[in-house]
Amino acid sequence: MGLLRWIKSQFICHLLICYVFLVSGLVVNLLQICTLPLWPVHKQLARKINCRLGYCISSQMVALLEWWSGTECTLYTDPESYRLYGKENAIVILNHNFEIDFLCGWTFCDRFGVLGTSKVMAKKELAFVPLIGWMWYFQEIVFCKRKWEEDRRTVARSLQNLQDYPEDFWFLLFCEGTRFTEKKHQISMQVAETKGLPKLRHHLLPRTKGFCVTVQNLRGKVTAVYDSTLNFRNNETPTLRGVLNGKKYHADLYVRRIPLDSIPEDEAECAAWLHRLYQEKDKFQEQYMQTGHFPGPVKSPPCRPWALINWLFWASLLLYPFFILAVQLFYAGSTPTIVATIAVCIGASVAVRWMIGQTEIDRGSSYGNRKSPLNNN
Repeated sequence: MGLLRWIKSQFICHLLICYVFLVSGLVVNLLQICTLPLWPVHKQLARKINCRLGYCISSQMVALLEWWSGTECTLYTDPESYRLYGKENAIVILNHNFEIDFLCGWTFCDRFGVLGTSKVMAKKELAFVPLIGWMWYFQEIVFCKRKWEEDRRTVARSLQNLQDYPEDFWFLLFCEGTRFTEKKHQISMQVAETKGLPKLRHHLLPRTKGFCVTVQNLRGKVTAVYDSTLNFRNNETPTLRGVLNGKKYHADLYVRRIPLDSIPEDEAECAAWLHRLYQEKDKFQEQYMQTGHFPGPVKSPPCRPWALINWLFWASLLLYPFFILAVQLFYAGSTPTIVATIAVCIGASVAVRWMIGQTEIDRGSSYGNRKSPLNNN
């Protein structure tokens, strides 16, 4: 195991993983662009095709977490709710405390067969970024500018477009709007004090407007809200760099199914309901900190093999010509060509490490670092 762990930590492995991800992602993006003529002719077929194409990209990240790092995920939920997961449309509320919480959310989706159809609310700028951004564009992800006066109508319109979506989907929401840091938490609790709201220890104050407009526009299509609270055993703070190095983590996810009909339709009442929910989430996190587990029965949904099969397909398709080209280059290539290739690899190394660095908590978004934006709840 020590040798395998050492191999997984080597940069050449990281470079090959990223090469497969980048090249396969660009191929998938090209195939998604080719579906454009199909949208006005057969919209529902185009949607189904893009779900499967999107899965080819996002499932590689899931495979990295589950099969490469070996991270385990234990689910705390009641058996009656468990039977419905993956069989209904749902809004999933996730806490935003860790660098890989989005990966754990995707894993949750994949284990119940809805990763390809999962939706999120993302920054508008991401729609123009190749790979993930373009994939999301064709999957009808809801994009926003984080300026509510401009966002309300565009977000509502995007959500209304999902009313005739042909397959079950989960809409993932980070209601805190940004990842938890001590600085953001301090500012958020100042806002809570100003508004007369109970202070939270483990979460930021939820931003209610996005949640309320999501509930309003998905009524009739979505049947439940899954309140999901994530933590990791042994007080570990997982990172994407650790996952890429093959480090194993153990995630615990507490999920409560709440019927959408029980959430108030009035916006002010809906906002108050969300604040109460986060006060409850805070208590669950506090219990986990003290006892090491969440309340309720334990389930361990098995890993589905499709994420691994998908990665092996792309790896076998793309790595063979890569190795052939590398051998030919070093046997027959000129010195300038070899030097240029090494320079490209060094550049790729820097780029990969930079991209990983952007997921680190201390390099996260500045959104929420100023008091005034948080006052728009």
